[in-house]
Amino acid sequence: MSSETNLTNLSLLELFNMEVKTQVALLNNNLLALENKPEPTEELTALMRAAHSIKGAAKIVQVDAAVSLAHVMEDYFVAVQEGTITLNAAHVDVLLQAVDILLQIADDCVNQPEVQFAEDERITSLVKAIAENARMSSPCRVKTQMPSNLGNEEVGNEDVWTRGQKKLEFPIPPLSQSPPPEQPTITQNRVVRVGADNLNRLMGLAGESLVEAKWLEPFADSLLELKHRQTDLFSLLENLQDLLRNSHLDQQIQEQLSVAHQTANECRQILSDRHNELEIFSQRCANLAERLYRQAITTHMRPFTDAGLEFPRLVRDLARQLGKRVNLEIVGKSTLIDRDILERLKAPLTHILRNAIDHGIESPQERLAVGKPEAGNISLEVTHHAGMLLITVTDDGRGIDLEFLRQEVVRKQLTNKKMATHLTEAELMQFLFLPGFSTATTVTEISGRGVGLDVAYNTLREIGGSLRAVSKPEHGITFSLQLPLTLSVIRTLLVEISGEPYAFAISRIERVVMLSKSDILLSENQHFFILDDCPVLLISGHQVLDLPSPAENSELLPVIVISDRSSSHSQARRNTQLQEANPNFRVEMNNHSSHYGLIVDRFLGEYSLVVRPLDPRLGKVPNISAAALLEDGSPVIIVDVEDLVRSIAKVLASGQISQLNQSTQQNANKTYKHVLVVDDSITVREMERKLLENNGYQVDVAVNGIDGWNAVRSGNYNLVITDIDMPRMNGFQLTSYIKTHSELKHIPVIIVSYKDREEDRLQGLKVGADYYLTKSSFHDDTLMEAVIDLVGEA
Repeated sequence: MSSETNLTNLSLLELFNMEVKTQVALLNNNLLALENKPEPTEELTALMRAAHSIKGAAKIVQVDAAVSLAHVMEDYFVAVQEGTITLNAAHVDVLLQAVDILLQIADDCVNQPEVQFAEDERITSLVKAIAENARMSSPCRVKTQMPSNLGNEEVGNEDVWTRGQKKLEFPIPPLSQSPPPEQPTITQNRVVRVGADNLNRLMGLAGESLVEAKWLEPFADSLLELKHRQTDLFSLLENLQDLLRNSHLDQQIQEQLSVAHQTANECRQILSDRHNELEIFSQRCANLAERLYRQAITTHMRPFTDAGLEFPRLVRDLARQLGKRVNLEIVGKSTLIDRDILERLKAPLTHILRNAIDHGIESPQERLAVGKPEAGNISLEVTHHAGMLLITVTDDGRGIDLEFLRQEVVRKQLTNKKMATHLTEAELMQFLFLPGFSTATTVTEISGRGVGLDVAYNTLREIGGSLRAVSKPEHGITFSLQLPLTLSVIRTLLVEISGEPYAFAISRIERVVMLSKSDILLSENQHFFILDDCPVLLISGHQVLDLPSPAENSELLPVIVISDRSSSHSQARRNTQLQEANPNFRVEMNNHSSHYGLIVDRFLGEYSLVVRPLDPRLGKVPNISAAALLEDGSPVIIVDVEDLVRSIAKVLASGQISQLNQSTQQNANKTYKHVLVVDDSITVREMERKLLENNGYQVDVAVNGIDGWNAVRSGNYNLVITDIDMPRMNGFQLTSYIKTHSELKHIPVIIVSYKDREEDRLQGLKVGADYYLTKSSFHDDTLMEAVIDLVGEA
């Protein structure tokens, strides 16, 4: 669907809103450029056209306040172009305020259509100020021609201010949006309004197609093996024919043997041809799936400039407010970024830029005194590197005095003086991201509360990113942001816990180690080991996820090191205690965090996974963020590390820590009750399975009613849990088949469905179900209580 088709669904006011936002971006960029170019001819032309377009659009929807404001701005730009006005920074300030008001008017037209702009004193004041500047500098008033379809009447300050209420019935005519001559209209990149849910589904389907395409590879390999065996069989037949040709056998046997030989030869040829065709098809299918997958990822990407348009204006306004001169250079404006990440980047970068202008860049007098240019410089660079998104913000200001920072850390009682002397530069800089930490001596409306960098740090952590700072005193500071390229595809470490795969985002893993049991220490009933002079608390993955322990008791333990990067104060206290007990212990304030070592069964390797969000009706599932499919089509759970860290902290706080060195062989002899889960939804099926296994039951799964019916007839189950709406056979039919079978009718059946109508519940009980539950029972103990009631505890 093209953009033109989508626009037909919008109201005139919504179209006006879109028009103003497009033109406001041009106004902002070109107004900022006016201050730095001696002959801004192109910029003035673009400004005139932008103001003229807004005026024409406002006239159509009868927003007279916007008409008058845009009109006087257009007059002003014409006067500047003709040389009758000398542009200065104060004039740009007023024009930028007018741009902000135009944007507010456009938003209010959609969100608050009842607002009366004529009563807004800010609008009348701006119109008068801009018009007075134009009249004072120009011998005659400049007349602006309206679009031809609206007539040639002039619209000025004397126009009526009351906004008309009559809605126009004719379609919106084309507006004057001609770009500058050197910027030809680009028509190939049409904008299509597509919902986020549709894009997510597209990503999921693209990922599944990639999985399905890979299924052909082992099938082709098996055909190749069959081809080799067929060749061997043909050779055996040839040898047998040669032997029998020299013997005195019946002619009929000779003829049959010859026919068999010929048939084997034909089969070999057919198999060879089909194998070659399958290999070609497999390669084409894999290539097509890969291209579809990459293109689907691209639909989630937007250029950085979509979010960075606001930053030049932000830097300019804040610098003017503080009496400073600052130049902003953005490198990599066209770098593609995941649209979800892009939206979340605005706040962190805004805080970092404000911090650089307020704390980093000196006043013009200070800069001149130390031999620096009067104007400070901030560079914002966006690039892709090694599969990650890297953003650096560098200023050439005063930087941070590390000794002053060290003293502030001690003064704020974040560590003691003795420990502070051992802190490295990297460790000291991490204190800047603590909540409430600030090096400012006074609190202003811009900074000093210690909020900005903390907000930036936590926002980046939420989307799997990191933030660090490097300072060169008197030469500036560099903030480095590292983020995943996309939230739709993540690079993960796959591990095995209790025989099942779990995925951990690599961006949230501090380290992976193979830990010898002899390196495990015990203090206050807590196991830990020392990593880079930092204590890492240990806990078994089986315990925190409430899963059965493995029978093996290996001497080397696979450990994933993760951290809670917000528990800085408790970590500092723990480091103090350890140093007092061991004078040779050096504190490690690595990202001011509490480190935990999660023991798993084994590492399975690194995988890029297409994220499949959980069904929102399931609510928040503890310790789980999403799901994905592996290359062989099997599902895998993606761990929510933030939630897992909280769960670890709760277990450690309870003091009920399992002994890591004791053998768990006794668990191998347990007898588990066997449950069959039947559901066509991967998400629901896996959540039910996890819930049951966490409570000690042995679980098999079936993907539809027929699959479930075949499984229950061939297996030995204590309980069947089934959905209703499934392909090939629904849950009512499956329950009826089980309850009417002479050898299976004793098996209890629980129906778990999203359907909560009374007639559905009655039908389920009518066909023999022992319980009828809704899927909201995942969030409480209803399902497990029903299971225990029917078959007892595991």
